[in-house]
Amino acid sequence: MQGAVTDIKEMNDADLVKEAQSGSREAFGELIRRHRSKVYGYARSMMRETHAAEDLVQDALIRAFLHLGKLVDVERFLPWVHRIVRNQAMTRLRKEGRRQEVTFTSLENGAGSFEEEPEKWNRLDYVLKRISQSMEAESRKADIPEERLMRMEMQHVLLDIISCLKPRERQVFEAHFFDQLSPQEIARQFSLSSANVYQILSRSRKKVIQERIRITVDSYIQTRRDWGKMSKMILTAEQEASWCTAGSVLHGLVQATDQKQSLAMVMGLTGLAFRINVLPENVHIAGPTSFDFADIFTKGMRNLGLNVRIVNGLTPGIGENTNLMDESKKGPNAMLKRDIHQALPKALDLIQQSLDRGYPVMAWDLCIPEFGILYGYDDEQKVLYFNECGRKDTLPYENLGRGVMEEIFVLAVDSTFDLPFRERARGALEMILDHYHGRETKIPAEAVKGLAAYDAWIAAFRNKTVEPNGNAYNIVVIGESRKYAAQFLSELARSWDRSGEADTKAASLLMDASETYRGLGEAFDELHMLFPYPQGGEPNDKDGVTQAVSLLEKAKMLETQGARQLEDILQTL
Repeated sequence: MQGAVTDIKEMNDADLVKEAQSGSREAFGELIRRHRSKVYGYARSMMRETHAAEDLVQDALIRAFLHLGKLVDVERFLPWVHRIVRNQAMTRLRKEGRRQEVTFTSLENGAGSFEEEPEKWNRLDYVLKRISQSMEAESRKADIPEERLMRMEMQHVLLDIISCLKPRERQVFEAHFFDQLSPQEIARQFSLSSANVYQILSRSRKKVIQERIRITVDSYIQTRRDWGKMSKMILTAEQEASWCTAGSVLHGLVQATDQKQSLAMVMGLTGLAFRINVLPENVHIAGPTSFDFADIFTKGMRNLGLNVRIVNGLTPGIGENTNLMDESKKGPNAMLKRDIHQALPKALDLIQQSLDRGYPVMAWDLCIPEFGILYGYDDEQKVLYFNECGRKDTLPYENLGRGVMEEIFVLAVDSTFDLPFRERARGALEMILDHYHGRETKIPAEAVKGLAAYDAWIAAFRNKTVEPNGNAYNIVVIGESRKYAAQFLSELARSWDRSGEADTKAASLLMDASETYRGLGEAFDELHMLFPYPQGGEPNDKDGVTQAVSLLEKAKMLETQGARQLEDILQTL
């Protein structure tokens, strides 16, 4: 056996192709071992993302299996495979403008019942059905070597994936996906109820998806190893402490681009210094982060002359208050009980690309529902280095997306562009006023935003339904943000070119607005004294309600005044 392996390794490509055409799986495997990194490099030159290039390579190799018998010039195996890669790449790139690419490795959480069309399910289901149909259709071509190799390879990959199933789960799973039996037919065959079959299929499908993602991550690391890109990259990770973790992290990303901007300037130009989002009834702790991250951060970073790339694996809903959550639901042990996130391969790809370029990455819910900064990775250890709310630690690759919310959101700087100072200010003011007046186009249903949020907050106090911890958190975040708003407006005023009368007027209006927001910050300081974080005080007793409503009405008056001042400033531009 060892001698046969040695002989194959010593054979030239032409002889290996001939052996593979005659049905030698080992010969084809040796061809792939020799040329996979070159094929991947060629695919990578055409596809922007690593996972897309890996999908392209997998697809090309399957097609090579299928059509190996058509290769006449056996000495040109590698150029032939390159041509397959190029054709597939061109097909995909042409389709990009018409629809978002869905790859075999980009698995999504499925929805709907097993009675729906497979295209409406998870893509894994669709692929499995197509493969099983293909196997059935090609079973009559067993005398064709490449067809036989194709089926054997598909079966080998699928058997690896479904090995995670228990015996009964595997029987039911294979009967449905490979034998194309309906749940009712399976129920009769295995003496089960239809409901039980649906449960087994649902549970098995989830396990298979998880195993496929796990294999994808392993394949991703193996590809980096094959390509000689196994690496360790650690950047500096200093950032200013702030209750607004989004602003603090974005400031860290901006600093990495060599822009010398203060935290207040970043908070202002991204609009974060002026945001107010309140979850009605109980003033939940998730209020300050109840907005469309991708939309707001993309627009905000453009005001700083930065384009970003995002992997968005967020789910609807606000989740629990982490501070009130049972300790058993937090920490590394709890993570291991959660599913591997479907967006993990894409997220790892973006993170490593960004860190390799010297740019740290924003991430959400690494361990808790807050924003953190990813500043390093180690392929050998399979860990990411992160700073989340002042805590520096490492996170295993597979645990990204297994935080409390079980979500993935990562953002990286993609490119920089020149944007005049006046245009930066104009873009920020338009964002802020759209927020204040409810003109944002993408608004999560649960939250009340802008000036209207004060009415929802006051109503919660009057109804005595306020959750103390969440209320106190909203107060410290919004109060600190308004102090940054005052500083931002003051910095704008000092930086303003006073060459014309309109510019002089704008600078004066900015200083007046700065004073308004300074007073607004003081009103929130008084609220914080009544309801300290994290304890929260007694927001639902009679005295607490009276004082809170009075201070919130004062804050609403000042915020409304500030909004009018910002509108006047925008008009002068």
